[in-house]
Amino acid sequence: MEVKERIELDITKFNDSIKKIDGANLDEKQAEIVELSRMYASDCKAWLEKGDLYTSFCSIAYAHGLLDSILKIKGLIE
Repeated sequence: MEVKERIELDITKFNDSIKKIDGANLDEKQAEIVELSRMYASDCKAWLEKGDLYTSFCSIAYAHGLLDSILKIKGLIE
């Protein structure tokens, strides 16, 4: 799989994961972390459009990490 394809797949996976958090009862700090994850995912897309695959991949990986931490805390993933 090419790097660009991998990034696009990770964007799709992030979008699937973010749906799990919709409607969850988040405290203020958790909501801030979810918003940060969305911002990193948005940055990923911008870097991808600019052709900076390295920074794009790093951004989506960080977005996943932030989101996964909240999903884990809320018991929405194992």
